[in-house]
Amino acid sequence: MEKRAKKTTNHLIRVAITGPESTGKSMLTEQLAAYYHTVFAPEYARSYIKKLNREYNFEDLEIIAKGQMAAEKDAEKNADKILFSDTELTVIKIWGEHKYHKCPQWVGANLAKYTYDLYLLCNIDLDWEYDPQREHPHLRPFFFDWYYEELKKRKVNYKVVEGRGPERIKNALIFTEELLHK
Repeated sequence: MEKRAKKTTNHLIRVAITGPESTGKSMLTEQLAAYYHTVFAPEYARSYIKKLNREYNFEDLEIIAKGQMAAEKDAEKNADKILFSDTELTVIKIWGEHKYHKCPQWVGANLAKYTYDLYLLCNIDLDWEYDPQREHPHLRPFFFDWYYEELKKRKVNYKVVEGRGPERIKNALIFTEELLHK
């Protein structure tokens, strides 16, 4: 089930995988990149927080946002027609607004600048998996609705990815193929 991305324009096609925590974003990002024989930008927040010798704070969110964008810029150098990003600035906007009741200024100022050809919003139909960096197992419906409304309000091209196991990647591939054949 391997395929190479077909490029119809001269620009790099960018796909962001976004949504609440524990919805399979990282796995889906890796699977899509492997399927299309390209690279992906990993979620910068994971490695950043893991290296901290303290609790993260509001100021860390801007550092994380800039680190995510730098990871994408770096991955672009090796991308083959399409780049998948494991998370994007909407995640940091919602994270800041929920935890600190404000969005980091840099994120708000750059949200429209860093756009994607497609946002794949991962639904909450997967079981919650514990991870020390995850904070809200009982708020997943709340967060999913927030992501959905945020993407809708910004009028970006998004699709909701659902399903377990092979069905989830299959649905993501359908949406990606629709984008590639426009």
